[in-house]
Amino acid sequence: MNSQITVSVIMPAYNAEKYIAQAIESVLFQNVPLELLVIDDCSSDHTAEVARRYADGKKVILICNDRNLGVAESRNIGIRRAVGKYVAFLDADDWWCEGKLEAQCQKLEGSDSVLCCTARELMSSDGTSQNKVIEAPEKITYSMLLRTNSIPCSSVLLETRVAKEFYMCHDELHEDYILWLRVLQKYGAAIGINKPFLFSRMSQGGKSRNKLKSAKMQFGVYRYMGFGIIASCYYFLMYAINGVRKYRA
Repeated sequence: MNSQITVSVIMPAYNAEKYIAQAIESVLFQNVPLELLVIDDCSSDHTAEVARRYADGKKVILICNDRNLGVAESRNIGIRRAVGKYVAFLDADDWWCEGKLEAQCQKLEGSDSVLCCTARELMSSDGTSQNKVIEAPEKITYSMLLRTNSIPCSSVLLETRVAKEFYMCHDELHEDYILWLRVLQKYGAAIGINKPFLFSRMSQGGKSRNKLKSAKMQFGVYRYMGFGIIASCYYFLMYAINGVRKYRA
C-alpha cells in the first residue's frame, strides 16, 4: 500500500461530459492525500476527453473500459486498483464540499466503524439547490438500514480492506445498498456526519428516479439478502414509508 495516499476516490462515469469536471475538481479541493480513479464505461460523448485534461497518471488516473460493464463492475475496477487506506465513491454527476474527506477520516479513526457517510443536499439536474437536505443518522445499524437506505453512495468513506472483501454486484438491483448491508451485517454499525458535504444531483436518467423500477430493485435486494417473501414484504413496507418521510418532510 502506498503510505502517501490516504483515500482512493472511485468515480465511475458514463456520458457525464456536462458534469464530470465539477466532480473531479471537488475531489482535487479535498485536503487529504488521495488518488482519483476515473473509470469511463465506454461513454459515447466526450466524458473521457474531459477527464483526460485532469489525468496525470499519479493523482488522477483515467481508466477506459474496453466495453460497457455497468456501474458496479466499473466501481470494482477502482476498488481493485485502490491503494489508499480508505476508498470513497463519487458519481460523476455529484460533487463534494471542501473538507469532506478530512472530516470523515477523523471520524472513522476515532471510532470502531469501518464505514462513514454524510448528509446530502439535493440538487436539480442544472446544479441549482432544491432546498432539501437529507440528514445522516449519527449511527446506522444493520436493522435500521434494512428499513431505509440512509447511506448515499457518493457520500461513503469505507476501509479499503473491507471494500476488497465484498466488492459490488448486481447492477440490476441497488448494487451499493447490497454492499452496505453486507458490510454492516459483518462489521457492525456505520457512522454518519450530519452535514451536507455531498451535493447530490437528481439526474433525470438515474435508475432510482423511476419509482416503480426502484421499488422492484429494492424488493430484489431483500430477496438477494436471503429474506423470505413475508420478511421481504415487511421491510419493503418500511422502506416505502420511510421513503415518503425522507423526501416529503
